[in-house]
Amino acid sequence: MFGSRQTGVNAYAKVGMETGVVAASPHKLIVMLFDGAVVALNQALLSMRGNDIEAKGKSISKAIMIIDSGLRASLDKKAGGEIAEGLDSLYEYMSARLLTANLKNDTGIVEEVRRLLTELRDAWNAIGDTPAATGKHPLPTTLASA
Repeated sequence: MFGSRQTGVNAYAKVGMETGVVAASPHKLIVMLFDGAVVALNQALLSMRGNDIEAKGKSISKAIMIIDSGLRASLDKKAGGEIAEGLDSLYEYMSARLLTANLKNDTGIVEEVRRLLTELRDAWNAIGDTPAATGKHPLPTTLASA
């Protein structure tokens, strides 16, 4: 009559995620994309080790979609210049590597792409801690003491 407990938990998690997306800054949304891709790759690795070919394919496809339709699509090549061009090439490389990993069932390639995404996420998080990236600027000491 009321559904399973797991259904309720899943619905609650979905609402929490949707609320997080709506309230997130553009910087946080990129972090969420990195996190989503890493989670998908972690799931792909578990599926590969468990010989679950269908789940592996779905997880790798999800990671590729996040990389191509999320991270890569969000690049502003005009404003970002060489950095954006370099990231575009890196994202293209990651997607191609994941296709190869899926075809060859190669966990090493998945781990390589996961490492690259994690390093980029960590760098992105470090940028987010700066006042310029957050839009928060400390008050000058003369105003803070007034």
